[in-house]
Amino acid sequence: MNTPKSELKLEWIPASGFQLRKAGVQFDAVRVDGDEGRRLAFLLEAITGGEPGPVVTEANGRRAVYFLVPAGSTLSKSWPAGATPLNAAVGRISYVPIPALTGRTWPLAWYFPPTAPDRFVHTLLLLNAVSALLG
Repeated sequence: MNTPKSELKLEWIPASGFQLRKAGVQFDAVRVDGDEGRRLAFLLEAITGGEPGPVVTEANGRRAVYFLVPAGSTLSKSWPAGATPLNAAVGRISYVPIPALTGRTWPLAWYFPPTAPDRFVHTLLLLNAVSALLG
């Protein structure tokens, strides 16, 4: 059963506002900017019956969409142009903006909030969907 988001307590989600989290620790992420990112989120929503895993959107700048996947799962994959993996590869440090579950978090928002501590976007499903959409 899913925990209501007001009761979900994950150490990597800030209590208020938003914070940067180092990729590769609790999760990796894949960033897809603009309308393509939003189309990808809609596609994953349809494929998964409405629960694709945690997805963060940005309202300004690149209008990025961040798909949170299990830590280390983006490292050995070949991502198409337009999809940027954020991870802890050798010689690389990436950070992912994470909003609080409630309150003022602009310009970030949860498109799909986390529903369980170990529930993330399925990496291979995301890779296939992004390849079909962008590749």
